[in-house]
Amino acid sequence: MTNLREIPLRTLDDKPTTLAELAGDKVVLLVNVASKCGLTPQYGGLVELQQTYGSRGFTVVGVPSNQFMGQEPGTAEEIAEFCSTTYGVDFPLLEKSEVNGEGRIPLYRELTQVADAAGEAGDVQWNFEKFLIGRDGAVLGRIRPRTEPTDPAVVAAIEAAL
Repeated sequence: MTNLREIPLRTLDDKPTTLAELAGDKVVLLVNVASKCGLTPQYGGLVELQQTYGSRGFTVVGVPSNQFMGQEPGTAEEIAEFCSTTYGVDFPLLEKSEVNGEGRIPLYRELTQVADAAGEAGDVQWNFEKFLIGRDGAVLGRIRPRTEPTDPAVVAAIEAAL
């Protein structure tokens, strides 16, 4: 597997970056997000994780995606405004991207090879699927969309990674 921290990415405001530049040597919870989804309230839990663990070497990174029933239709500016004013998001957001299919970004080409706790790899199932990435760039866990960010198992995995 390619080192995830070195894969070229773009920020929501269209600047080139990598996870290494964006997060340094922090533990990362990478999440594909959407503003018009039934799971959108998970932003609250993501912000809570960021506030709780940010000072300990952790960051959430959001990846807006419009691939699931068009639930992230906004422009970069609209996404940033929604996240900031509705949830107080202060973690980095990448550009709106495809996470499945032929057009998926290289980061997700790598991530979708990782199996979840049930041993299933493959396409992202829905908005708010989460990948916990260690300081060394290794994927420590794949958490399916319906699992809340503040679920005790997710919190335990973050704490173990820190």
